[in-house]
Amino acid sequence: MATLAPSRSVPGVTTPDARWTSVRHLGPNWYASVMGTAIVGTAGATLPVDVPGLRAACTVLWVLSLAMLLALLTARALHWTHHRDQARAHLLDPAVAPFYGCLSMALLAVGGGALVVGQDWIGLPAALALDTVLFTAGTLIGLTAAVAIPYLMVARHRIEGATPVWLLPVVAPMVSAALGPLLVPHLPAGQPQETLLIACYAMFGVSLLATLVMLPLVFGRLVTHGPLPLALTPTLFLVLGPLGQSTTAANKFADAAPGVLPAPYAHAFAAFAVLYGVPVIGFALLWLAFAGALVVRARRRGMGFAMTFWAFTFPVGTCVTGAEGLAQHTGLTAFRWLAVGLYALLVAAWLVAAGHTLRGLFSGVLLAAPGAPRPGTARTR
Repeated sequence: MATLAPSRSVPGVTTPDARWTSVRHLGPNWYASVMGTAIVGTAGATLPVDVPGLRAACTVLWVLSLAMLLALLTARALHWTHHRDQARAHLLDPAVAPFYGCLSMALLAVGGGALVVGQDWIGLPAALALDTVLFTAGTLIGLTAAVAIPYLMVARHRIEGATPVWLLPVVAPMVSAALGPLLVPHLPAGQPQETLLIACYAMFGVSLLATLVMLPLVFGRLVTHGPLPLALTPTLFLVLGPLGQSTTAANKFADAAPGVLPAPYAHAFAAFAVLYGVPVIGFALLWLAFAGALVVRARRRGMGFAMTFWAFTFPVGTCVTGAEGLAQHTGLTAFRWLAVGLYALLVAAWLVAAGHTLRGLFSGVLLAAPGAPRPGTARTR
C-alpha cells in the first residue's frame, strides 16, 4: 500500500530506535487527513439547506479533527526529537517536501472550524482564542513554505516531472485568505480590521499568481507524458483546492468588507465575488470531471487504496464552500443544489478515505517499515 508521500530510507540517515518506528512514518502528508476531516465539518455547517442534526454531526467532526491535529503535532515533535536527521532529509526529498504546506492548512482548517462550529461546544471566547493561535501559526508556516519549498525545488531538488503535489505549498496562503475574514469582526474597528482584510486579499494574490505559474506545468506534464502513476492519480483533485478556495475567499471578502472598507471598495468586493467566482467554479467543475475520468481509468487498471485518497476531501470541500458563497451572493437555487451535491461527494470521499486509513492503521500496513527507493524515484542533489 502506498502512502501519500511514501516514506523511504534515505542514505546516510540513522536507523531509528524501535520505540519510535511508528512515529517515523507519520510524515507531513498525514496532515491531509486533518484537513479533510475539518472541512467536512465546516462545509456541512454552512450548507444552504436545513438538515436536522447536521450541525451537531459537523461539530463532532471538528472535535475529531482537533484531536487528530494534536496527535499528529505530538508525533511530528517526537519525530524531530528522535529522528532529526530524517526529518531534515524530508525537506531535501522532492516527494515529501511539498507536503509541509499541509501542516499550515491543517492548522488553518481546524482554527477556522473553531469559529464556525467549535464554539457550539467550547464557547466563543475559547474558539476565538484557538482560532487566533492556529491562524497566526498556520499563516506564518504557510507563507514560509510558499517561499522555502519552491526555493528548494529550484536549488536542491532534482525534479523529473511536475505533479499536482507542487500546488500544496502555494495553496496554503489562499487558505489563510479564505479563513482570515472570520477574525475581522472580532478585531477593533478601524485600522486593525482593515489591515487584516487587506492582508488576506494580498495572500489571495500571492497564492493565485503562484498557482497560475504551477498549473500549466502540471497540465503540460499530463499532455506530454501521459497519466500519473496509479497511486498518484487522486492528487489530480488537488487542483480543485486553489480554485474552490479562491472562490470561497472572494465571497468571504464580500461578507467582511461592508463597514470595514470604504463603500466603493466594499461594493467592488461584492461584485468581484460573483464575477470571479462563477467562471472559476465553472472551471473547477470541468477539472472535477477530467480528474474523475482519470481516477476511473486508474481504478480499472488496478489502483488500490493509498493515502492519496485524502486528496478527494479537502479540495472538494473548498468547492462546496465556494458554491455556498455563490449561492448566498447570487441567490440562485442552482448554486444551492451544487453545494449540496458536492457535499454529498465530499462525505462519500471522506468515508472511503477514513475507512481505509483506519484499516491500514489497525493492520499496521500504513506504519510498516519503508522499502528501498523505487526505480525512477526523484533524487536530490
